[in-house]
Amino acid sequence: MLNITALGFYMILASVSGNLMDMSATGQLVMVKPQLVEERNTKEEIAKIVSTEERVRKYFSDIPILVEVSRCESSFRQVDSTGQTLRGMKNNKDLGAMQINEYYHGATAKKMNIDLHTLEGNLGFARYLYEREGARPWLASSKCWSKSNELAQR
Repeated sequence: MLNITALGFYMILASVSGNLMDMSATGQLVMVKPQLVEERNTKEEIAKIVSTEERVRKYFSDIPILVEVSRCESSFRQVDSTGQTLRGMKNNKDLGAMQINEYYHGATAKKMNIDLHTLEGNLGFARYLYEREGARPWLASSKCWSKSNELAQR
């Protein structure tokens, strides 16, 4: 016999109705209608993303693979919708447009007086890493950027 908890029931109901579940401030489950990406991203947020992409492309015009890395790693975003430094979804120690891991590289960046939380610092440290190690620090996303890089080199 199928045993469905209240949470399970609401999750099934939400998936059938196209709504998402969220916790209210009181801790109760509430259904919320999903918003389109265009509705979630204000014009200002979209402008920031476009501006960041332009800056990444210009900064790495001599290293096109790093443009593709930024596209794959962060969709050219340095900050999230709340204005905080973008953190990795799989590893919250990955920061910004280039998803520099602060656990592995934070101390070095600090010694170099580079702030990974700024776009300039994030890009600058990515250039430093690339000059020392090539694309190896971003191998986890290579399925995404390596194909783009191969096509760009043809």
